[in-house]
Amino acid sequence: MKTYFNPRTLLTLLAASIIIACSSDDNGGETPQPKSDYKGELTNTANNVITETYKTLNDRALALQAAVNDFTIGDDADFETVKTAWREARSPWEQSEGFLYGPVDTEGIDPAIDSWPVDVNAIDALLASSEPITATLLATNDDARGFHTIEYFIWGLDGFKKSGDLTEREVEYLKAATADFQSKTQQLYDGWKASGGNYAANFINAGENGSLYTSQVLALTELVDGMITIADEVGNGKIEDPLNGNGGNAKPEAEESRFSHNSKKDFADNIRSIQNVYLGDYAAVSGKGLTDVVTANNADLNTKIIDQIADAITKIESIPGTFTNAIANNRNEVASAQTAVKTLQTTLESELKPLIQNLK
Repeated sequence: MKTYFNPRTLLTLLAASIIIACSSDDNGGETPQPKSDYKGELTNTANNVITETYKTLNDRALALQAAVNDFTIGDDADFETVKTAWREARSPWEQSEGFLYGPVDTEGIDPAIDSWPVDVNAIDALLASSEPITATLLATNDDARGFHTIEYFIWGLDGFKKSGDLTEREVEYLKAATADFQSKTQQLYDGWKASGGNYAANFINAGENGSLYTSQVLALTELVDGMITIADEVGNGKIEDPLNGNGGNAKPEAEESRFSHNSKKDFADNIRSIQNVYLGDYAAVSGKGLTDVVTANNADLNTKIIDQIADAITKIESIPGTFTNAIANNRNEVASAQTAVKTLQTTLESELKPLIQNLK
């Protein structure tokens, strides 16, 4: 079969090639690339890391409340159950401090749960009064409620309170404090879960109508800012103040969770909060996280961040004895842990955040 050449076909092809060339020139000679989609990372982090951490916190707050309600003055076994329940509730809270945005901030839940130091004078005044102690009453003073008020009643100022040392009035206060505490953890969890306030949807639907974040990059940047904030607080506040707060010397009264000697666990869990958000992992769930975004753009930086997180946790946990003792007698080890946290903070600020902000 013969093939005949049609002059009109040539004109059509030439016109098409000119249009394509002009389109290419208008974009700097390259066809624009579609924007990357980070919905998977944002969805996993919001649902399986942040919301699940708050669920764990609330579940353990309920267990703490039950343990306090079951406590009988003088029963050592009951008292140990209360102490264990407090420690178990403390861990997910500290692991949530890498994302102190949303309801925990806007609804004033953070100070209601975790104000420090405790207002001992206000507590003593209330104990000495004849006024019934209720959760509603305690809600009027953040410094006399929450984790550290409960800790104060369980361990005492010296950390050695015994089950028989509590009075009926103190138990009344303790029950009100745990009821108030659990109401705030419930409020926090409800604020994030899909069947409640669904704050998680702001991350999941970032860049879409209805989300607080006008782009996925802004939502990812919020995650990074939360990580930076807690690294700064641990290195320059939680460790620095008790280590050097007395003119370069130890200031034990500035140590958070010192009644229970839980400080080192607090700090390590704060860094685990960074780890969980970065890796997209929590409990038995392992999903997409910032690590996947960074690996695709700078694999060396990803390795660096993972290693620095692990190093900070290891150095905190390697501080000998209690933190109270270490700030006086093992200052070099404490300073080494502090340096590891600050190094991580610098990397998050100077390398991770710019990478995320420059994503397309």
